[in-house]
Amino acid sequence: MGPGQESGAAAGGGLSGSAGGTSAPATSAWRRARLVERRVETPTAVTLVFEPEGWPGHLAGQHADIRLTAADGYTAVRSYSMAAPARDGLVEFTIQRVGDGEVSTYLCDDLPIGAYAEVKGPIGGWFVWRETDTAPVLLVAGGSGIVPLRAMIRQRRDAGSRAPFRLVYSVRTPADVIYADELARPDATGLETAVLYTRRAPDGSTRPPARIGLADLNTHGWPPDFQPTCFVCGPNGFVETAAKALIALGHDSHRIKTERFG
Repeated sequence: MGPGQESGAAAGGGLSGSAGGTSAPATSAWRRARLVERRVETPTAVTLVFEPEGWPGHLAGQHADIRLTAADGYTAVRSYSMAAPARDGLVEFTIQRVGDGEVSTYLCDDLPIGAYAEVKGPIGGWFVWRETDTAPVLLVAGGSGIVPLRAMIRQRRDAGSRAPFRLVYSVRTPADVIYADELARPDATGLETAVLYTRRAPDGSTRPPARIGLADLNTHGWPPDFQPTCFVCGPNGFVETAAKALIALGHDSHRIKTERFG
C-alpha cells in the first residue's frame, strides 16, 4: 500500500474518472466520489479532496482504494492513505506523482474538479491512532510516508487530545516537505516536530544532510521507558532502518507499527 505514492502496476491508458459504482453501507463497496478540491503541496505532491457517496467514516491511519475507468472499460486501482480525519463527508488523499505512474499522474494532473472516481474503504485496523489513546506517540515519516501520520496529527488536534506527540520527518530537500506551511506553524497542542534532510538542508541547519539514524531517533524521539506507540511510515528501506534503530534504543517491538511502500 502506498501512503502517497502509486502502488502496484497496471497496463493500458486513457484513464478518466468513472461515473460507475453504487453507494452501499459496506466498506467493501465501491462508491462514486466527486473531486471537490485540489491543492498543490510540493512540485510532485497534490492533495485531492473527494466527496464519496455514503462514506462511513474512517480512522486516522487507514487507507482506501481509488479506481479509475477508461471509456473502453479498462480499469486501474491504487491504494492511498487518507491524509486527514473524515469531516463533512469529505475524504482527503495526498498523492505523490510517480514519473511513469498512470494513476498518480492522472489524479495529480488531469482529473478535473467535479469529475468522479470510485473509492472503496476504509481499509486497515492496525496502523491507526484513536483519540481515546493517551499514551505518548512517536511518528516517524520518510517522504510521502507523512500522509497517514498527518491524519493522526489532525485527528489529535480536532479532538483536543493532549496525548504527547512527536514527529520525526525525513525528506530529501526543503522543497520536498509535504504540508510545509502547516508543519512550520506554531502548534498550540504541544506537537514537537523535527524535519531531517537527506540531500540538501536549509541554510542555518546544524545537521548535515544524511539518512535517518539511531542518533536522530534518540535525540528527537521519546525515551523507551515512556512506552510510546511508534508509527513508522515510508519506503521499505527507510522503515527497516527506523524500526531497527528504535529496537536498538530499547523500544518494545510490539509498540512499533509500520506501514511501507515501494
